[in-house]
Amino acid sequence: MRTLPSRFLNLFALLLLVAITQSVIAQEPMLPLEESKAEEKLAEPVRTKESLETSRDQLYQQILVDAARIEAQGNLLKRVVKYVKPSVVHIEARKNNTGNSGSIDEAGSGVIVEYKKKFYVVTNRHVIDQAENGNIKIQLHDGRILNPIKLLTDQETDIAVMQIEGTQLIPAQLGDSSKVEIGDFVLAFGSPFGLSQSVTHGIISAKGRFDLQLGRRGLKYQNFMQTDAAINPGNSGGPLLNMRGQVIGINTAIASNSGGNDGIGFTIPMDSVMFIATQLIDHGTVTRSFLGVVLDSAYNEEAANPHGTRINRLEPNSPAEKAGLETGDIILQFNGIEIVNDTHLVNVVKLTPMHNHVQISILRNGHRRELKVYLTSMASLNKKTDD
Repeated sequence: MRTLPSRFLNLFALLLLVAITQSVIAQEPMLPLEESKAEEKLAEPVRTKESLETSRDQLYQQILVDAARIEAQGNLLKRVVKYVKPSVVHIEARKNNTGNSGSIDEAGSGVIVEYKKKFYVVTNRHVIDQAENGNIKIQLHDGRILNPIKLLTDQETDIAVMQIEGTQLIPAQLGDSSKVEIGDFVLAFGSPFGLSQSVTHGIISAKGRFDLQLGRRGLKYQNFMQTDAAINPGNSGGPLLNMRGQVIGINTAIASNSGGNDGIGFTIPMDSVMFIATQLIDHGTVTRSFLGVVLDSAYNEEAANPHGTRINRLEPNSPAEKAGLETGDIILQFNGIEIVNDTHLVNVVKLTPMHNHVQISILRNGHRRELKVYLTSMASLNKKTDD
């Protein structure tokens, strides 16, 4: 028997494999290239649409959840505004124009407070300064107009108190301004540009602002809180409130190049306001707290001492001496407030209520110590000191 060469066998096997492959392919109908791609395009959108719809539904549900949270906060603001509104007043004062004939009108705001079962409007002195009682109109939230029956002011803090009488007067709730922190949310009420009962929203931006050049005669003692809640001309004397509907300050001034709101407003803490107001009501004048120290004004000029103030001398038998303070002590904190320099301490002491024990943090011989001082008036010693 004759055997075929191996190269012919390999060629034969290859031809047989090709024939079998073609046979299999011929049994399966093939789609044109364009038709195949069309089917792929039809199949893909079905899956993508279902996935997209599910994703959008989930996103919308999350939006509803987040919106509910924001609406809850908005509802709180609405309730606070509704609660406080009856206690806020619009003030218009016709003043004698000193040095010129005629008169000028000034508008501002105020808030009703109750003290010893009587009602008063607290505002800024500059709003009603040089205006007679009969030329001061206090408009209540319901449109009624009242004139003050008694007017008391303190020039050095720009605080004014007006006693009023009427029916259905609603006093505001007063908060503890010593507990206010930077970042707290606040509401500012007022009458910017004569638009009464206006409300703006913001936060406490800073505390302990002092030595501001506000261009007002006599505004000597300052310890302002700063806020970015919009405050404009006409807001002076209006209340600053926390989210509990409590008054924590009286809006007093703005820092602005344009004369309008630039996001920097200043408010007098309510603790200081009521310290002044209650003395005016009870005595007709203000007696300020006295510590009894002479301070080193050059201390803060040293590069290593950016904060605090150093005692140069103590008055005999003064609150400072009785508390154990010594010459050379560096006062770092007073009543929980970080002291910047000697001027700052003077401002803080003068705006702190008397007849209270106040915590003082000092640095003595390189060691920090805590003391308590009982504040009295300077009249009790009948001597003059720096603060």
